[in-house]
Amino acid sequence: MLQDLKMNQILKNNLTKVISLGAINKRLAEIAYDINNRYFSKSPLCIGVLNGSFIFLADLVRCLDIDVEISFIKARSYNGKQKSDIIKFDFFDFDNIKGRDIIIIEDIVDTGDTVTKIRNKMINKANSVAIVALLLKPNKAKLNFEIDWVGFEISDEFVVGYGLDYNQKFRNLKGIYQGIEI
Repeated sequence: MLQDLKMNQILKNNLTKVISLGAINKRLAEIAYDINNRYFSKSPLCIGVLNGSFIFLADLVRCLDIDVEISFIKARSYNGKQKSDIIKFDFFDFDNIKGRDIIIIEDIVDTGDTVTKIRNKMINKANSVAIVALLLKPNKAKLNFEIDWVGFEISDEFVVGYGLDYNQKFRNLKGIYQGIEI
C-alpha cells in the first residue's frame, strides 16, 4: 500500500497540465449552447460512457437549459495503458432507446472503436444519435462519421485527469495532464 502511494505521488509530480479547468469550463459552455439550440423543445437521453465521462457529463448537463434524462453505459477496453480489442458493455439496455434522441457523452475518442460500437448498436433504434467527446485524438481516430461536438483535439499522448485515469487513479485532477511514463 505504501509503495503504491509513493508511486502515485511520483507519477503525479511528473505530470504536465495540457488543458486547464478554465479552458474546459469555457468549452463546456460553448457545447451546451449548441446542444440547447439543437434540442430546443426536446428531451434527449444523455448517455455517459463510464467510467471516464462521469465528471464531463455532470458538468455538461449542469450547463444545459433543456430537459434531459441521464443514463450510463459501462464500456471496458483498457487495462492500464494497454488497449484490448474486446469492448464489453454493462449497465445498459439498448432496447430502451427506441424513438429517443440520444446524446452519447465520451471522455476521449482515441481509435474510436468504443464510440463506433455504441453508436452502431443505437443508430437503427434511436430517433437520432449525437456524440459529444471531451477529447479527440484525430491522428488515431478511425471513424466513418463525424463527432458532433469535440471539446479539444489532442496529440497521441496518454492523458489523465477530469475523469480520465491511469489504473483508476488521477480521475480527480482538475484539468487534463500528460506525462505518465511507465
